[in-house]
Amino acid sequence: MTTHDITIHRGYLPGAIGRITELHGTYYAPRWGLGLFFEAKVGSGLAEFMGRYDEAHDGLWLALDGEVIIGGIVIDGLKAATEGARLRWFIIDPAYQGRGVGRRLMGVAVDFCRASHFKRVYLTTFAGLDSARHLYEQVGFRLIEQEVGDQWGTVLTEQKFEWLLSE
Repeated sequence: MTTHDITIHRGYLPGAIGRITELHGTYYAPRWGLGLFFEAKVGSGLAEFMGRYDEAHDGLWLALDGEVIIGGIVIDGLKAATEGARLRWFIIDPAYQGRGVGRRLMGVAVDFCRASHFKRVYLTTFAGLDSARHLYEQVGFRLIEQEVGDQWGTVLTEQKFEWLLSE
């Protein structure tokens, strides 16, 4: 299989909320000890987002291998004019990591932010996710805050990255 077999779909597909939540739960639990609290937070947040999804200012892109969702990324543009758009729920199935799928998803999300004329995009994450951080920094995100906290359900070094599109 090559990355050419992977397609990127914009918008909702049946099962997307559950699959993106599952990918987060099964990835972060064994590697970072993020269990029920984290998975429930991802699922409820993603469900809330999809309940108000508006393609005029929001984006959801799913990476597909055939009909199977193997990754996704979201741009939440609800507060783009005041706080900035928010990059959320970026995940790639570990079996597909390192094949350029994440780079492709990041590319469509960044292109959308530029086309939408967002002035600021931010994301929250935690220290140690080095591959994702590398992608964030390649497109222009910069670390602006870092502190130890437990918003994810366990104590981690929480980080906030920002991308100012005027740069």
